Amino acid sequence: MSNSMIHQSAEIGEGTGYGNFCVFGRDVVIGKECVIGNGVIIHDGAVIGDNVRIDDGAVIGKSLMRAANSAVTREQELPPPVIGSDCIIGTNVVVYRGCEIGQKVLIADLSTVRENVTVGDFTIIGRGVAIENYCKIGRYCKLETNVYITAYYELEDRVFVAPCAATSNDNFVGRTEERFKHFKGVTVRRGGRIGVNATILPGRTVGADGLVGAGAVMTSDCPPGKIVVGMPAEVLRDVPEEQLLDNQGWEE
Repeated sequence: MSNSMIHQSAEIGEGTGYGNFCVFGRDVVIGKECVIGNGVIIHDGAVIGDNVRIDDGAVIGKSLMRAANSAVTREQELPPPVIGSDCIIGTNVVVYRGCEIGQKVLIADLSTVRENVTVGDFTIIGRGVAIENYCKIGRYCKLETNVYITAYYELEDRVFVAPCAATSNDNFVGRTEERFKHFKGVTVRRGGRIGVNATILPGRTVGADGLVGAGAVMTSDCPPGKIVVGMPAEVLRDVPEEQLLDNQGWEE
């Protein structure tokens, strides 16, 4: 007798196995040859591709949370999440409704991906990363341990964000009605890099192949192909030619 709760409308592909105490909701679709750990909860309507690994305690398709006094989160109907084939979802990861995760994406243990987020193919989301709502993450990105990605953020392809980097979207720090007119996330263009423990202020852009140095506080834009360092960050020099993205020989 199974100790998991699988709704009768759920579709489970050939060769897929799951552990103890799992819950698969109404109209869940799980592809072939998936490996699903113990205590995994997959909410109604979620679509999981082939050859996906979901580790113990992960929650896929969580409904959004809205505090009674939330300033920006609004009630909304969200579609079920879609997780592409060949992904790895770590232990205790939470993926909300309204997310689209590409193929061969790794989301490491204890990370959270909020509603209305897209993640491109081959991207790595490290341990303990928090991605807030309304974010777009490109292909082949790397977000290292404990990175914080604020709402309304866009990363283009091949972006690298080092551990403990943080971003913000509110220059008014939670005060005055004026702030609602100016909420804006951070944009990192193709091949941009952000160093360990850097802080990026609202609405700023890291240009293509730009590099924000470790510990920098970026109060203005980082020009394409430049290195910025310091508090506040200022241009130091050009990114070395051998480090430019187009000189790495990587597949697109």
